[in-house]
Amino acid sequence: MKMQIMSAIVATVILSSTSAAQKLVGRDSLRSLPTPALLDSAGLFQAVYASVGDDLFIAGQPTERALREMKKLGVTTIINLRMPQEMERIGFDEPKLIAELGMKYVYISMRGGDGEQSYSPQTLRKFADAMKAADGKVLLHCTIAWRATHIWAAYLIQEHGVADADALAHARAINLMDDHRMDASGRQPVEMFLGRKVAGLRHP
Repeated sequence: MKMQIMSAIVATVILSSTSAAQKLVGRDSLRSLPTPALLDSAGLFQAVYASVGDDLFIAGQPTERALREMKKLGVTTIINLRMPQEMERIGFDEPKLIAELGMKYVYISMRGGDGEQSYSPQTLRKFADAMKAADGKVLLHCTIAWRATHIWAAYLIQEHGVADADALAHARAINLMDDHRMDASGRQPVEMFLGRKVAGLRHP
C-alpha cells in the first residue's frame, strides 16, 4: 500500500514538473522543448495551426472565428508578422476585433530584404521583447506560419540557448520549409534573424 502511495506521489511530481516545463511565454527559462502538435486549421487559419507547449500557438492567418476561439482558449496576446498590404486582403479588421475581445495586439510586420521590417536581429529583438512582456497565452501568426516558424526557431536559439539542430528539428515539425527559401546572399531567414550561419539549415 505504501509503495502504491509513493508511486502515485512520484507520478504526480513528474506530471507537474512536465507541465511546468511546457510554459514558453514570459521571462522564465525554458526547461524543456515540447513537441509541437499540429491541429485542424479548417475554418480557423489559412494554413498551419500548431500548439506548442501549454501557452503558445503558431499559425497562419486567423479568421474571425479563430480569434474568438483563441480568446476562449485563454490567449491574451496576438503577435502578427504580416505586412500592411497583406492585411488589407483579409476581409475584417483584425486589430479592432482583437481589441473588442480584450486581447493585446502586437504588430511586428516583416519581410525579406533590407530595412526596418527585414528579417534581422533587430526584428528578433522586438519579438523577444513581446514574448517576455506577454501575460498569458500567445498566438503568433503570419500568412502560412512560415515567417512565424523561422522567427520562433531563431528565438529559441538566441533567447533560450537551444542547440541549432534541436531548434531546427522542432521548427520543421511546424512549418520551417528551409529547403527552398533564402535571400539573394544565400542566407536562410533564421540566419538573418541571428546574424550568423546556422548549422544544419538546408541550402538548396
